[in-house]
Amino acid sequence: MPVWGLLLAIYFCQTYCWANPANDSFLQGVTAYQAGEFPEAAAAFEKSAQTQPAAGTFINLGLAEWQRGHAGTAILAWEKARWLNPFDRRATENLKFARAVVQAGEPQLKWFEIASTWLPPNAWVWLAGAGLWLAIGALVVPRILRWRNSGWQQWLAALGSGIFIFSMTANIGVVSRTQIGFVVERNTPLRLTPTRDAETVSTLAAGEPARKLRTRGNYYFIQTASERGWIEQSSFGDITK
Repeated sequence: MPVWGLLLAIYFCQTYCWANPANDSFLQGVTAYQAGEFPEAAAAFEKSAQTQPAAGTFINLGLAEWQRGHAGTAILAWEKARWLNPFDRRATENLKFARAVVQAGEPQLKWFEIASTWLPPNAWVWLAGAGLWLAIGALVVPRILRWRNSGWQQWLAALGSGIFIFSMTANIGVVSRTQIGFVVERNTPLRLTPTRDAETVSTLAAGEPARKLRTRGNYYFIQTASERGWIEQSSFGDITK
């Protein structure tokens, strides 16, 4: 077994031990993976992720796809895992390793998008709500209870306002990041217009990140690190789907 295969097998064992409670499809995927039946394992993990999305499931899906030689699909699966749980180091380390092998870059994020990666997407919604109610409560409750104004009330109001403003900024980053996707097939043509007969601007490597700008028919108009063009939707994976 090549060195990278050994490393990924170790990650698989760690993932299986720490995965969420498994459904039937997940267990079928584990059995197929251990038997070396990687296409069947990938199909089972994909089905499991559709019914019960979890970071561990996407990590295992990525491992099965990598073993099949589908680097782009593997990178997409690990990005989905990191989207659900940015604290999971397995996804981060798998992505770092895979990108070094296929020479694919990281997505280029704006500052508020970087901030949005610090917590899971849903956490920012709850944090914004908590900050808003903390600010309102610090201003309104003392007046209702006729408490004398004091510094701690103003401090809580300022803290709540700060949490709310920063969380809303991070929420904007979350929405913006939903437009980022990854090329899932090797040598994918980037076309000048959204047709199969269009001139090819360049070919994209599997796992290359890009940002969707607009849609026309079965094509996305995307921005890569260095150029723009049209790509078939089937060749471009979205981390939120």
